[in-house]
Amino acid sequence: MVEKGTNPPGHMSNREEEIDRLKTDEDFKWVSRCQKGDVEAFEALVEKYQKKVLNITYRMIGNYEDACEVVQEAFLSAYKGIRKFRGEARFSTWLYSIAINHAKNHLRKMTARFHHETAALDDPPEMESGPGRGGSPAPESPVVEQLEKKEIQAKVQECINLLDEEHRTVLVLRDLQDFSYEEISDLLKIPDGTVKSRLFRARDALRDSLKKALGDL
Repeated sequence: MVEKGTNPPGHMSNREEEIDRLKTDEDFKWVSRCQKGDVEAFEALVEKYQKKVLNITYRMIGNYEDACEVVQEAFLSAYKGIRKFRGEARFSTWLYSIAINHAKNHLRKMTARFHHETAALDDPPEMESGPGRGGSPAPESPVVEQLEKKEIQAKVQECINLLDEEHRTVLVLRDLQDFSYEEISDLLKIPDGTVKSRLFRARDALRDSLKKALGDL
């Protein structure tokens, strides 16, 4: 008989199986080299993940330049902390978690700053509509269509920016970056049910906000 609490010979525990699976991950060799001081190995990881990390942070923050700064901070934190990485999750999960935390910190700083900067930013400059200004492109012009698409995309991002931090994060990860519920649960360290409830509220709030914003177009 096998004693209670032990595994039979040749049987791996779930934890051992997970570690073994992570070791077969293609990032494992790069991480191992990074932990030994190989800078080029870390550069390979940066090259692989920088676009995804930038996409996540940009959608969370809503400003490209700020997102680029946050990405640099996230990778710097990852580089400094990679020796502490123990493979308890995939490297990508660990890296995305760092980027999300930096983005959240940035959002909190922005929120504090906006409390002191309440200038009227919602009033767009008036457009001169009379003749004698060179006229307007034809309605069917591709340029006009592109501008309209960009305007709608900007409105959508503005509405995303209005969501609170928790709801914005799950919306970005699920609907814009296509992470699974399980991945989001791992990234944010929250139960699967919490992910789904936050996502439901985020979608509902975004829908209401978009109706108001796009109704003015």
